[in-house]
Amino acid sequence: MTTTNSVLIQESGTPPISVDNSPVSAIQNPAVEGSFLSIWQKCLDRVRKKVPPQTFETWFAPIKAISVTDKNLFLQVPNKFFYDWVDSHYGALIEQTLKEITGDGLVAKYTIPIDEEQHIGEKIVPDVKRSPESATGTKAQTGLIEQGTRLNERYLFETFVEGGSNQFAKAAAMAVASAPGRTSFNPLVIYGGTGLGKTHLLQAIGNEALANQRVARVVYVSSDTFTLDFIAAIQKNKTADFSRHYRGVDMLLLDDIQFFQNKEQTQEQFFHIFNDLYQHHKQIVLTTDKPPLELRGLQERLLSRFQSSLTVDIQPPDLETRIAILQKKADDDHLDIPFEVIEFLSANIRSNVRELEGALIRLLAYSSLLRVDIDLGLTQKVLKEILGNRQASAVSIENIQSVVGSFFKINLDSLVGKRRTKEVAEARMIAIYLTREYTNLSLKTIGLYFGGRDHSTVVHACRYVEERLKIDSRFAEQLNGLRTKLGPSR
Repeated sequence: MTTTNSVLIQESGTPPISVDNSPVSAIQNPAVEGSFLSIWQKCLDRVRKKVPPQTFETWFAPIKAISVTDKNLFLQVPNKFFYDWVDSHYGALIEQTLKEITGDGLVAKYTIPIDEEQHIGEKIVPDVKRSPESATGTKAQTGLIEQGTRLNERYLFETFVEGGSNQFAKAAAMAVASAPGRTSFNPLVIYGGTGLGKTHLLQAIGNEALANQRVARVVYVSSDTFTLDFIAAIQKNKTADFSRHYRGVDMLLLDDIQFFQNKEQTQEQFFHIFNDLYQHHKQIVLTTDKPPLELRGLQERLLSRFQSSLTVDIQPPDLETRIAILQKKADDDHLDIPFEVIEFLSANIRSNVRELEGALIRLLAYSSLLRVDIDLGLTQKVLKEILGNRQASAVSIENIQSVVGSFFKINLDSLVGKRRTKEVAEARMIAIYLTREYTNLSLKTIGLYFGGRDHSTVVHACRYVEERLKIDSRFAEQLNGLRTKLGPSR
């Protein structure tokens, strides 16, 4: 859209901050009737009539009006990706609609939260109970800006999808939240790869402890922000204020401590803060991308404290957990996503939750832009663009059916239909067996792809092929030939 739009950075619960760090005035525009909320609501009402329902729910409903000045209407969007898409595809529509409503028109200015891990549909609503004053006791100055808890209220234990890969970590986190500083889990160190839910658990601890009034002062901070605040404090001769702020909390939640590597002064400052909190039985929770033993560039005395703590890991989620995560995401955002699409995404994206949810966002964007329903065909196209060459090993069920049908000269209708001739039945069982081998799809879903058969039919087909492989070398050669055509399995 326009070059007049700009992205501002806003911390949850604070006034928007402009690019030069000056607060944006929230004074109402006297020339415009009604509040900024009514202006934006009128805009939404008009836009709703001009775009498909799914487009509106995906790209307009999450936008929140937060203030207005003489010239600008400030709109908060969940994240940078969301802004880029709205600005490039619907910016002109928003600008024109605002002009229709206000005459000369207001210019839309966008803000995004400091936390870049927000997702589509999340709305950052200031929590009066957790203002900087109530959450920390005083307005904490660190040399940059006044800080509150920095917690994202959407990160709760209730919204964390539990599975075998993260069950122990969640249990430890809940124990800490229920009795901060009074368990042997101090400090608690949570480690795991990127996008697996460490930040979610970390902030859930703080939200839970505050909600149940088990602590009065909580601060969540990333290691990068901690370092930047410390540097700013040095530049402004406020290191005493910096130290006092962090030593005065009841719970310190520090994200990604691996980024402290080779930052000697920051490590020194953190070491003394850590010791002071620990001696006064204040809860400390840390996250990192690898076990403490594997961290390099950290002082030995810090490592020894990390190693003496309770260390829990989060592994990549299994298929069932990935499906549950996407289903919950769809339910929370009121999205109508076919189960077969969710299962297909979950079967092909296995690395981390962030990439999984990113694929869902991209799928919604395609559906909205092209004005088509979300189905397997669209999902496969989107997934191919996301994974690129990595998708070569993720063979689809349609690919398997096509290769098997071509090999045995049987059309798709016969392969998935009710015909029970020996040739068709055997080809069908081979296709089912290969689907089980090449995909993570459930028995029930595989049966649905083969004419709505139940899971017992899938089990029978797999056993039949396994028994034939033991006694029939020619049959084994055929199967290996099909595998060669399909490529490497998962």
